[in-house]
Amino acid sequence: MPLLDIILGYDCNLSCTYCTITPQMRQRSLAAPAVAKVLAQGRRDGFDHLSITGGEPTIFATLLPLVRHARALGYVDVKVQSNGLLWTPTNVARAVEAGVNRFAVSIHAHRREHYEAIVRRPDTYDAMVSGLRTVVDATRTSDVELSADVIMMRSTLAHLPESIEWLAELGVRHADLWFVSLTDGNASNVGSMPAMTEAMPAIQAALACGREREMTVRSLHVPRCLLGDDRAHAFDPASVGVRVMSPDATFDLARSRITGQVHVPACAGCAHESYCPGLREDYLARFGDGEVAAVRGFPQSRQGAVRLPLA
Repeated sequence: MPLLDIILGYDCNLSCTYCTITPQMRQRSLAAPAVAKVLAQGRRDGFDHLSITGGEPTIFATLLPLVRHARALGYVDVKVQSNGLLWTPTNVARAVEAGVNRFAVSIHAHRREHYEAIVRRPDTYDAMVSGLRTVVDATRTSDVELSADVIMMRSTLAHLPESIEWLAELGVRHADLWFVSLTDGNASNVGSMPAMTEAMPAIQAALACGREREMTVRSLHVPRCLLGDDRAHAFDPASVGVRVMSPDATFDLARSRITGQVHVPACAGCAHESYCPGLREDYLARFGDGEVAAVRGFPQSRQGAVRLPLA
């Protein structure tokens, strides 16, 4: 099911340590007429699933009018990806009435001290948790779905399984594990990215916790060969066919720098080669292809930067 992904603007009410959006990018946003035009073109091109993201889409006054317009055009599925801070009961009800039937909430990390250190805005943890609980309640009374996004970076790995357990206790049934990217605003924050093999014990434990709690937990940006027996949990967002409209350009997600695009020599002959997107260029620049080469029994072909110890 092809998906149209609209980035309303890069501005946000948080300032996360790992965010790829630069201060200069935060000044850029989309005008409603431009979005309406792309929505109409998307329907003509066969798109009927829509995702609205940012930045933080809930701080834009155009959000709900555009949701209503999308529904009127015939979009059957509308998701809003948010940090959850503004999801009060009133705002969630308004969003559902406008036509939002999917909510994705980025929790970053589940512990207060870790969350607020990441988002760099004090006294926001309670608002995030309240927003998450409000959407969970909405899934029980309305025909809406919720997924939670958890970031995989050095400072969160040790608590990744606990985050999945915490989400399960709150009633969240779906979670996506996002591997941190070293692009744009986070390009110089190389210490935030662990090697995938170093991250695997935490990822495996988180996936096992999800299975035990009957949650759907997916791992993004980690190749199937490194996931091993957990490869069924791998998810490539670009695989459904995603067209992204940002304040800067319109492009296919498969061509984005935050999507795996590089098949290294060790990928040759892999059973998953035809549908695995491979590795991201920012990861190869940091760590090279030695991990994939080792698991596939090939010689390393690309050397990355010197590794930092796992914090």
